[in-house]
Amino acid sequence: MESAGRRPYRMGARAAALEATRTRIMDAAMRLWTRHWYDDVTLQHIADEAGVSVQTVVNHFDGKDGLTEAVADLVASQTAVVRRAPAGDVDAIVAVLFDDYERHGDANARWTAQIDRVPAIARAAAHARVQHRAWLEEVFADRLPAGGPDREHALALHYAATDVYLWKLWRRDLGLSRRDAERAMRDLVVSIDPRKGDDG
Repeated sequence: MESAGRRPYRMGARAAALEATRTRIMDAAMRLWTRHWYDDVTLQHIADEAGVSVQTVVNHFDGKDGLTEAVADLVASQTAVVRRAPAGDVDAIVAVLFDDYERHGDANARWTAQIDRVPAIARAAAHARVQHRAWLEEVFADRLPAGGPDREHALALHYAATDVYLWKLWRRDLGLSRRDAERAMRDLVVSIDPRKGDDG
């Protein structure tokens, strides 16, 4: 007869193994979606990359849409960690944003380009927009108007000034170095500070 002491250990080990497999599948999907268009990556590709069967992927995520949403949630939680910066410190804010974009910007831009034809990506992108706006409200709390149309206008400007497509324009399309691209974003963020209008 199996001892009661061994049963919780075995259940804990099984849960850990399941979580490790789940993480391996999500990591595999992220790697593939970074390099390829969403529609070009099949569950078989993901399973092969993760070293599991397609059925294992389905068991964990119910299919590609479920996996997409799980990956989006994982990226969102990772983004919240790497984008921590002191409120009002433009140099630090731009630096952490570039740290994130240098790692995930190409994948973000690739995903965003597929919003119109992949509902799962559209949902993930909508969540990412909400998250980015909340981040802007946090790190620029010192400069944003208290409320109303002025606040919405300022948030729209700050969103545009820090969007991944602006990073892509500078770094990929125009070929700027990271240093020059960061300087451009810092200058832009400083120039749209709504408090400047209070001086006159």
